[in-house]
Amino acid sequence: MLRQIAVAVSAAVALIASFIGSGAAGGTPIAEAAGGALAADATVIAPGGPAFGIWSVIYAGLVAYAVWQLLPGHRDDLRQRRLAPWAIASLLLNGAWILCVQFDLLWLTVPVIAALLVVLARIFLLLVSSHPSSRIEAVLVDGTFGLYLGWVSVATIANVAAALTAAGFDGFGFPADAWGTAVALVAGTVGVLLAVRGRGRLAPALSLSWGLVWVAVARLTDAPEAPLTAIAALVAVAATLLSTVAIRARAGWIAPPTPVARPSERSSTRVQ
Repeated sequence: MLRQIAVAVSAAVALIASFIGSGAAGGTPIAEAAGGALAADATVIAPGGPAFGIWSVIYAGLVAYAVWQLLPGHRDDLRQRRLAPWAIASLLLNGAWILCVQFDLLWLTVPVIAALLVVLARIFLLLVSSHPSSRIEAVLVDGTFGLYLGWVSVATIANVAAALTAAGFDGFGFPADAWGTAVALVAGTVGVLLAVRGRGRLAPALSLSWGLVWVAVARLTDAPEAPLTAIAALVAVAATLLSTVAIRARAGWIAPPTPVARPSERSSTRVQ
């Protein structure tokens, strides 16, 4: 029971931090904090403003997951027991990142978001290695954390670019558009790898593609203009989605859920 409560409390902390980061609870909106280093026009790899609306979907999913896992039937669920510590870490790191931005500690946001990305990658591998016990779990758990991972993959790239730009990095003399093109293609490679490793899971592909589409839109319609980066971002989106759909279609779009662990595989020790 303590595990379930810890997940719920961590989700509440992350939700409160998100209100602070939105400016709704007296904080400074993320785009305006840290001297505007994380604004949509700060770097060539920054997604356009509307892209960040995906956080509403992710937070809604995280809250729903936190409530769902409180149900008595999930107390001894092996899959949820394995997921819980990593879920808690992701929620607390999320809140920590927002606080770093609020206190203008832009340099500290890089290791924090990098740690968050590593934690989400671990969650992704954990979920891929087992099956949800129901379609509700597939949506609330696998779907939510998949969206979370895909979006944070893009956010990490944008965050590092923002920190380097704020620190005065000049790209070793190469044009910003060239750097943006290379980074966008790397993001596309990540998308393909997630498709392969996740056997065509849709959620991470959709959120990563969402972020990259808005990178392309921002670079075509807003300063700093970077047409090559925009084209590379769209190529990355195409590669991510096509590989995901192809792998998913080959594996089969609908697979019957199978239990995570049979009674004989469960630990006899109850985790409180």
